[in-house]
Amino acid sequence: MDPPENPAAMTSYRPITRSELPDDTAALARYLIGKLVVRELTEGVASGRIVETEAYVVGDAAGHGYRGMTPRNRSLFLEPGHAYVYLAYGISYMLNVSSGMEGTGTGVLIRALEPLEGIAIMRRNRSVERLCDLARGPGRLAMALRIDRSLDGLDLCRTGPLWLASDNHAPGDIGQSIRIGISKDADRLLRFYVRGNPFVSGPRSLNR
Repeated sequence: MDPPENPAAMTSYRPITRSELPDDTAALARYLIGKLVVRELTEGVASGRIVETEAYVVGDAAGHGYRGMTPRNRSLFLEPGHAYVYLAYGISYMLNVSSGMEGTGTGVLIRALEPLEGIAIMRRNRSVERLCDLARGPGRLAMALRIDRSLDGLDLCRTGPLWLASDNHAPGDIGQSIRIGISKDADRLLRFYVRGNPFVSGPRSLNR
């Protein structure tokens, strides 16, 4: 059964300020667990709670900023709290949050959300009914929230079409593991997730 949507409760969240974001990329990835991604669309608001992230740190061969700035990844080099959106394998968009000092080129991939608000909108965007599958994985969540390159570079620390929010929710037990689907620097424990949460992606072996 789907959780009941409560519009009054949803108005209690607030934008995350840039000063609240940890300077360290891995710390930011952990900090974002339990926070909200809010998407404002013409037909209404869709939001979800972040339950899984991955950090891409300085000197990380798996990171898009490893070889320096390009026209494609320049948003990753902005000051912390900006959206870096890219198309993976020509199929799925991925939402990242820039981190570290401006010019650093590090960021956090938002891997999974627990849908909270605008579930009907997400279902239409994904053409999927099962709640657990709406935003379980980075490509799915981008499709559910209709995130694409038009949002690349957006400031996520202020209200707008896409922003980060907090409602002072305590995320519970946070697990840590290797990242998913990479071959370089693959042994780093830079993936964070809510243990026992059904909306987390990835194999069970990593979600203990």
